[in-house]
Amino acid sequence: MKMKHLFTSAALVVASSFAVQAEELKFANFTPPFHTINASVIEKLNADLSAATGGTLTVRGYHGGELGAGPVEQYVRVLQGVTDIAWGLPGYTSSQFQKTMIVELPNAIPLDMPGYEAIWRAYADNLASEFPGTKPLAIWTSEPNVFIMKGKVIRTPADLAGLKLRVAGATAAEVVEAMGATPVQMPINQVYNALQTGLIDGVVTGSSTLSDFKLDEVADSYTFGANLGRLTFYAVMSEAKYNSLSDADKAAIDAASGIGLSKSAEDAWNATANAGIEAARASGDNTIVDLTPEEAQAFADAVAGVVDSYVAAVDGAATLAALRGE
Repeated sequence: MKMKHLFTSAALVVASSFAVQAEELKFANFTPPFHTINASVIEKLNADLSAATGGTLTVRGYHGGELGAGPVEQYVRVLQGVTDIAWGLPGYTSSQFQKTMIVELPNAIPLDMPGYEAIWRAYADNLASEFPGTKPLAIWTSEPNVFIMKGKVIRTPADLAGLKLRVAGATAAEVVEAMGATPVQMPINQVYNALQTGLIDGVVTGSSTLSDFKLDEVADSYTFGANLGRLTFYAVMSEAKYNSLSDADKAAIDAASGIGLSKSAEDAWNATANAGIEAARASGDNTIVDLTPEEAQAFADAVAGVVDSYVAAVDGAATLAALRGE
């Protein structure tokens, strides 16, 4: 009987030790669980960390704004300890990410250049200081921006005169103004209603929003081919939380993050975008405009001054060169 108690006590000690070592990281997601971020970043990170640590380090997604609904405040929630990890857009707080925002400028990088490669190429020497208090797990871009419109067809910059276009941040706002439109800054989860009710005429954003935010239900005109820049995204982890982990857990996070996780996210964004574009083209009630190179150049010329001015204002020449691999 005494021996039985000894075995039971030992088992309890082992179980208790395992429970203490197990760690579940909270990942705040302000979008629904069907959004592209879930499978490509949250679930992938959980699978990779769980596999690397034998299940002692895992990630749980809190979807639909469960840890705080405002997409603008995601970075701050990590710093405040509300969540261990969050994702968001630098454009929502662009004053913090002045050099990171260069990648969102029209023609900053070619349409066929992977955005995540450009960002990580520039990160260590140019962008790291813009991510205080956090460890970036992934930084990536959307597919190239396009014009998504309701009731308006865009073929030239002149077609934008007087129209109201939603933008994600201040940098994009200057670009839209240079093309003659009025920028309206709002989070992407408000765009559906704004487009439906006529508060805005259109949006400059990636095609992944057609399915991720159901914009295909309210838009009816699409213009492709101009290099209008891209949106930038981050997934950041609390530096304090990271530093509190064991060396083994830190190593697992290092291996599961960075270039690989960023590629997973960007590839998924592009896949979602391509599916949305195919559906828009197949629909019989949409106007599709595919700009020729000459037509696309007109948009580039219209915004060239804004791009040059912004890069100069943030002392970003070295950043731009790094992004481009020059």
